[in-house]
Amino acid sequence: MQISDNTVVTIDYTLTDDAGEVIDSSRGNEPMAYLHGARNIIPGLEAALEGKASGDEVKVHVEPDDAYGPHHEGLIQAINRSMFEGVENIEVGMEFHAQANDGSMQVVRIVSVDGDDVTIDANHPLAGMPLNFDVTVVDVRDATEEELAHGHVHSGSEQH
Repeated sequence: MQISDNTVVTIDYTLTDDAGEVIDSSRGNEPMAYLHGARNIIPGLEAALEGKASGDEVKVHVEPDDAYGPHHEGLIQAINRSMFEGVENIEVGMEFHAQANDGSMQVVRIVSVDGDDVTIDANHPLAGMPLNFDVTVVDVRDATEEELAHGHVHSGSEQH
């Protein structure tokens, strides 16, 4: 079966940056399953997997516009430590959920702390980065009606 919209695709992957540093990998762990065509993975990888089948190996270079988007300087801002009510120790690298201006929830990362000034970054950590995927397609199957209705794979429903 070939990968197309409304199929559940299971892949093993290794993600690296342009310097060859491993950012993430499923190898040695459970493969990742996603619903193809439901925007569950970045567009550049999803497009590269279209039409592939179980056993296929794919190497894909994805530019930021087809991954996590460009890095926006406007999503970096300094706020006062008092905005972190109930958090005693604020350290670089910590992540928090915050409400965006449009009411949606977003993850912000602490990038620096200088006294009462805390600089946060709402960009995705991989925004602005070209990404390289080394993928092996493990399995392709039709999605269930429930998975299609919910727009994602249900754990325990992968068939091997």
